Amino acid sequence: MFGQLFAKDPLKMRARVLYDQILEAARRPALYGAGGVPDTVDGRFDLIVLHAILLLRRLRDGGEPGKRLAQLVFDKLFDDMDAALREMGTGDLSVGKRIKEMGEAFYGRAKAYEPALAAGDPDALAAAILRNMFDADPETAPKAAAFAHYAMACAQRLAGQSPEALIAHEAPLFSRSLPG
Repeated sequence: MFGQLFAKDPLKMRARVLYDQILEAARRPALYGAGGVPDTVDGRFDLIVLHAILLLRRLRDGGEPGKRLAQLVFDKLFDDMDAALREMGTGDLSVGKRIKEMGEAFYGRAKAYEPALAAGDPDALAAAILRNMFDADPETAPKAAAFAHYAMACAQRLAGQSPEALIAHEAPLFSRSLPG
């Protein structure tokens, strides 16, 4: 009886592994600085969100188990954001408001990126990335285009893996190619 009560949910454990892979991909130093996004809290958030959107859209193609796993990864992402805000000294009363803002930013980016990803349209994706990651600064349009091609390569890599395989196995998720 107690064994079942304290048993670990394998899907939750898999969500942790997938979330760690999102973080690993989003934290690659080559994605920041002169050729990438600013190495700031906002820049890091944007790259985590981009990678999460790419993975979650693929997992949702895996029926109920994929949708459940996508939700668990999403929950892990926002639990981690909550913890990060607290570590940065954000007061308890402000954390909920900040998480709500982050959730709205996540959904806004997903809504902006999804049609371009579904259509395989790197130009439309670059325009959305330019608005969201680079504050619509026209001088950063080449960076936005490079990130759009990178995101398309990641989406293509994920599309080459069945949702069932993503649910069941640990595999490299994201393109190893870098923007630029």
